[in-house]
This record gives sequence, C-alpha cells and structure tokens, in this order.
Amino acid sequence: MRFSNHSTLSNFPYKVILGSQSPRRKELFSNLNIPFSIKVIPTNESYPKGLSNGEVAEFIAQQKAVAFSLSEKELVVTADTIVCLGNQVLGKPTDEQEAIHMLRQLSNCSHDVITGVCIRTVNKQVLFSDTTKVFFRELSVEEINYYVRTFLPFDKAGSYGIQEWVGQVGIDRIEGSYFNVMGLPTNKLYSALLKMI
Repeated sequence: MRFSNHSTLSNFPYKVILGSQSPRRKELFSNLNIPFSIKVIPTNESYPKGLSNGEVAEFIAQQKAVAFSLSEKELVVTADTIVCLGNQVLGKPTDEQEAIHMLRQLSNCSHDVITGVCIRTVNKQVLFSDTTKVFFRELSVEEINYYVRTFLPFDKAGSYGIQEWVGQVGIDRIEGSYFNVMGLPTNKLYSALLKMI
C-alpha cells in the first residue's frame, strides 16, 4: 500500500516551536517525528473565574501561545495540563506538604486529567483539549510520603507523574489517553497538525 505524504508530517511546511520546557512533552513530541525547537516565554497562568475545567486548560495554553511573535513560516504548539477533582483544579504543588495533601485527596478515587493545546501560526489558531479519567487505589501514608520525598513532583499538576513509581503502583486503570496524562494528547495533536498542511 502506498501512502500520501499528507498521511505523515514528513513534509510539514512550518518551522515548529514547542513552547514547553516539560521533558515529558519534549519526549512525546519527538516521537511524532517532526523537527522542532523548544522556546519558552514565561506567561501568567491565572485564568478568569467561571470557566469550565476544559476551558481553563485551553485558556492557559492559549495564553502561552499568544506570547510568541511568529514569522510567516513558524508554528508554535503550547499546552497546559490540569488535574481536576470534581470542580477543584489541582495545580503544581508549592512544597512537600501541599504535594502530600494533594495525593491524599486523589487516593482511593477517580479524577480527570485535562490537557489543553493551542496550535498557532501568524494567520491561524487551533485550540482543543482532551480528558482522561484516572483511578487511584488507596495509597498509604508511607507510599505517599516515599513518592513525594523521592521523586519531588513539584513540577507536576496534581503532584504526580503517571509514568513514575506512584503511577505504576497506585493507578488501577485509566479511561482515555495515557499520553494525555503525561502532558500531551498526541493522537489529537497529530491529527490537528496534519490539517495544517
């Protein structure tokens, strides 16, 4: 079977910038086999009240993207991942005690992980999000303390990484994209980038 060049990103017409310093997003984006560079512009990650959880993730991703001044040949991809326990948005913990508190909240229940993505060029913007439901078994105090003090998850929304120890031993199951929980819904992103060709 022969494939069109448009079924892959091998001839992508833009110089791609990944607007994230997350090593997880860098790894996932690398696996899409499209050349890219990394550039991060610090932005305010606050958001207006009254937004739905999905709108929060998309709003912050968009704020990150509009901070870039792009040339005609450039395209930037930005993303933001949030962890939602009901209507409560759990961001990145500020210290060890907050990280422990977050994991105690997530223990023995389910929560949503939402990643908002913004793709932007000079003339076009695409904004979307993806949601994955994550189910944790009951975590002991010792397990939570061990994870936080060993892995220092202070750069992760909800205080955990699904690919790390606590994800391997504590997550019963997920409903949705695993990669979305890591920080990038790669299937939706790939499809969106194909439409930019």
